[in-house]
Amino acid sequence: MYKTEEEFLSHYNPEDFDRLSLTTDVLVISISDEKNNNYRKTSEKVMSILLIKRNNFPFKDKWCLPGGFLNIDEDLEKCPARILENETNLKDIYLEQLYTFGSVKRDPRMRVVSTSYMALVDKNRITTELKNDAKWFNVSIEEENDLINVTLTNENTVLKTVVKKTLREKTTDRYEFSIYKNDSIAFDHPLVIVSGIERLKNKIEYTDVVFNMMPKYFTLGELQKVYEVILNKKLLDPAFRRIIANKVEETDEMKTGGGHRPSRLFKYKGVKWYDR
Repeated sequence: MYKTEEEFLSHYNPEDFDRLSLTTDVLVISISDEKNNNYRKTSEKVMSILLIKRNNFPFKDKWCLPGGFLNIDEDLEKCPARILENETNLKDIYLEQLYTFGSVKRDPRMRVVSTSYMALVDKNRITTELKNDAKWFNVSIEEENDLINVTLTNENTVLKTVVKKTLREKTTDRYEFSIYKNDSIAFDHPLVIVSGIERLKNKIEYTDVVFNMMPKYFTLGELQKVYEVILNKKLLDPAFRRIIANKVEETDEMKTGGGHRPSRLFKYKGVKWYDR
């Protein structure tokens, strides 16, 4: 028996245990105006996520979330920001940790555990050009019983995946997700995508996180459409007003042009993370 911690550590051999690798995958979400050729028609909002086309095996030529290995001398919380900048050129955006994914066979190379993060960004704030392998994909989600059909579209590239949603705990309304069908997205990233969007849907009703995707000034109509895109449903005006009560304040500015009557502009009452 060892008498001191120093003595214990001097005899400790990490090689006695199996090793695994740790990665970080980042789900970058933005809400923006859909292209509209009719200037009199109000622009619709669309959710989009950022994907990278893989140039190497495994999953060569497949699309995946920005991600990479944690360096041995790197703090976990610093890893996603480094990976985002290296793989996409994005930096200084809101990040929060999502879930850890550790299925034994999630990576064909070796045992890899991934800590996922969600990044929320207003595209209008992006001043740097994305790297060539990074592309925005519009997100369309349709739920049919316990199946979640996800379609991701970038011009002529269409990716489809189906995720199964299973109620895990009736008392807490918690769900677990499993891949039902997938042939176009690498690794288990369909699970990260669906889990992250579900987390965002839940959080916007009790936090102010949505404002990380909003410009400084916006109309209430624009804000309502962002909520509706995330929640994937229409909101009655009274329900929407209850959600945003005490979160926004009126300004003296008006939005004009586009063939519509001027609309009052509002702004977020709090302090966005990048202004702190």
